[in-house]
Amino acid sequence: MSVKVRIPSPLRSFTDGADVLQFEGGSVGDVLGQLTARAGGIEKRLFKSPGELNRFVNVYVNDEDIRFLDNLATHVKPGDEISIVPAIAGG
Repeated sequence: MSVKVRIPSPLRSFTDGADVLQFEGGSVGDVLGQLTARAGGIEKRLFKSPGELNRFVNVYVNDEDIRFLDNLATHVKPGDEISIVPAIAGG
């Protein structure tokens, strides 16, 4: 069993329309690294620089915000679900 990654609508153009992809990995960073390798161009939307997520991108593991865990070093195990949630701004 692998880790599921939920892809939000604005990023599905990088995944050929897929809303869920599955990868193996021990941490959020490992899994997102595999995602960026598979979905060319998505890294510019997710990362400010290598190893640093853009501030307007929120990532959750099983509904837990990784900013309050170990960020990209947050451990994942088979069956976990990573959700990428772009921040919405307005006023």
